[in-house]
Amino acid sequence: MTTVGCIGGGQLGRMLGLAGIPLGLSFRFLDPAADACAREVGELVVAAYDDPEGLARLARDADVVTFEFENVPVEAAREIGTLPGAASLEEGQDRLREKELFRSLGIPTARFGTLEETGLPAIVKTRRLGYDGKGQRRVTDRDAALADGELAEEVVEFDRELSIVGVRARAGEMRFWPVGENVHREGILRVTRAPAVDAPQAEAEAFCAAVMDALGHVGVLAVELFQVGDRLLANELAPRVHNTGHWTIDGNETSQFENHLRAILGLPLGPTGAGAPCVMVNLIGAAPPLAALLALPGARVHLYGKEPRPGRKVGHVTLVDPDDATVERLLALAG
Repeated sequence: MTTVGCIGGGQLGRMLGLAGIPLGLSFRFLDPAADACAREVGELVVAAYDDPEGLARLARDADVVTFEFENVPVEAAREIGTLPGAASLEEGQDRLREKELFRSLGIPTARFGTLEETGLPAIVKTRRLGYDGKGQRRVTDRDAALADGELAEEVVEFDRELSIVGVRARAGEMRFWPVGENVHREGILRVTRAPAVDAPQAEAEAFCAAVMDALGHVGVLAVELFQVGDRLLANELAPRVHNTGHWTIDGNETSQFENHLRAILGLPLGPTGAGAPCVMVNLIGAAPPLAALLALPGARVHLYGKEPRPGRKVGHVTLVDPDDATVERLLALAG
């Protein structure tokens, strides 16, 4: 049986397992938490992400090793030869490096650097280890200063937030899912609608393709975008399966999770063309009663088996080709 090792045992790892089990794959996860939710779909090695013994156990007899989040220690990924490779991690886990990568590829971004370069107001972010709104603050004070390891970014008055999710095979073939439109609150993704109406699909694909080629990336990669009038700005990249692509599980012929596995295992990529319109809503903090969610027409409910906690993603619900009333009922339930 083909075995996939995965650094990280959270919900993204769990969904990789759920996508791979029907293909006859087995999974082993490395995570410091004994209750990591991916334990339900594979063997769990409980150890730190950079623990040599834990990494050796993860990689033992594995046909390929991947990761489910970008804060994996780069040296650990390099040592065991993950796909995607260490180069993708190095760029994806450092906000300054990813912005410089965009710039080097001719991909437009908001201004970034020092507060003098961005002007005020600005968003100040930690270069590393920030996610879901963590590690960032809005600065308006002219006397403010950046701390070590922080980066300032221009405040962008965007019309909407978009994202493109693509996949690149070992031989360089690429496919892309339809651009999604995203709504965040308190820095956390709440809703994705896909395909986004009148989205600049070709331009978004070109951005994503340039990044994947530059990195020699194998697997799924997402680029978060701002649309400002007719301009498209790259905001961040994620060298992994991504929350804004969760709708593909139910709304596309091949999900991002299955195609990630196909890519890293050297298997043919599956189709990613547009299907019916989808609305994906994250469940944050705690899940509403299951009966209430299942009462929504056509609701596809995904609960991650995680304990409720403020700000924590505990599940998501996807509606395929829903009417407006059903979407509003789901949004009201999710809060």
